Amino acid sequence: MRQFLFPRRPLSRGTLLTCHLLLQLGLLAGAALWLIPRTPWLAPVDWAGTWPVLAMAAGLWLLAAMVLRLLAELWLLPHHISERAGFAPSAVVTRSFERRPAVHAEEAAWTSEARHMETEPSVLGSARVTRPAEPLKPQRTAS
Repeated sequence: MRQFLFPRRPLSRGTLLTCHLLLQLGLLAGAALWLIPRTPWLAPVDWAGTWPVLAMAAGLWLLAAMVLRLLAELWLLPHHISERAGFAPSAVVTRSFERRPAVHAEEAAWTSEARHMETEPSVLGSARVTRPAEPLKPQRTAS
């Protein structure tokens, strides 16, 4: 399945679009050739008796055209993926630029009331360092 969705050398975009166009035109021609002889214009029937069959056939043609379009999009998937620079979080996650949480303007902050807290000297304890750091040992030179 991976080779089907992500082939090593996919067909060119022009080839795929030309094939899709020809298949759609062939589907349209086939549906028209089937429908036209069954219409009251060419057959000795009235519209009241043939409209359910004609409506069903037109609906099936439309469904087949949509399925063919979805298959064409699936065949074009390697070309759509190759256009992207790569997967980035911005491709999935979107954020508002006006009201993001990291705004430093207090009037634009919306996550909470931003207040500056005064620290008292008694809150800060003394450092636990008992001896100064040793200087870095020199690297051994390669002999």
